[in-house]
Amino acid sequence: MNTLQLAVADGMTIAKRNALKIRRAPDLLGGVVILPIVFVLLFTYVFGSMINVPGMSYAEYLLPGIFVMTITSSGQITGYTLTQDLQKGIFDRFRTLPMSPSAVLTGQTVSDVIMNLTSIVTMALVGLLVGWRIHSSPFEAALGFLMLLLFAYAFSWVTATVALALRTPEVFNNVATIMSFPLVFLSNAFVDSARLPGPLKPIAEWNPVSTLIQAARELFGNTSPAIPAPSAWPLQHAVPVSFLWSVVLLAVFVPLATRLYKRAVSQ
Repeated sequence: MNTLQLAVADGMTIAKRNALKIRRAPDLLGGVVILPIVFVLLFTYVFGSMINVPGMSYAEYLLPGIFVMTITSSGQITGYTLTQDLQKGIFDRFRTLPMSPSAVLTGQTVSDVIMNLTSIVTMALVGLLVGWRIHSSPFEAALGFLMLLLFAYAFSWVTATVALALRTPEVFNNVATIMSFPLVFLSNAFVDSARLPGPLKPIAEWNPVSTLIQAARELFGNTSPAIPAPSAWPLQHAVPVSFLWSVVLLAVFVPLATRLYKRAVSQ
């Protein structure tokens, strides 16, 4: 086997190890899945009666935002797992094995794709129960799910970078929460960003999470001609800009995370 094949094989081994760890610690996956379910039920049945979306049900408007909230929450497990392994000295053990140095990070992020796929499927089933429907073609719907998984994979590298810079689970959890909550709540996840007051409106309109949610709504057909067209450029070109955001995040944070990992294991 050549070097690339060995790196891929080692990465898949680490991914299997992390997937088994999640299966044996269901609280990790449960927190990622249960919280969005609570948000779906809460916003649909409590706030949905007070939030009017012209031309469509609030459940159909809401679900793409819940999908994105789920994958940003899931991305935190990457960082939490890495900080735990750092604290327990697992990386030192990996250094003694004949394995590719890149396998730890690639395996961790690949296992997160599996976890995010599980979360998205769960959210889709819950969404169908509360009235969410896909009104686009099968190709557009598949592209929407693929776009969500690609962004989830890219965001996992962001949280991996933050975790390797901070190194302790407690500090990482605090920083990750501070980082992820504004991304979701200062967006168009729950209400149209055009309805936000003052400086919050441009922040929400140029938020990459808003762009991803808008792209998901377009690809799933969860839009209405009664809703005014967005005025911000990223929201007007949401699908290509969302894919571009994923590529940019990977281009920036894969090298950063790799460099920080090498520094962490060399100390």
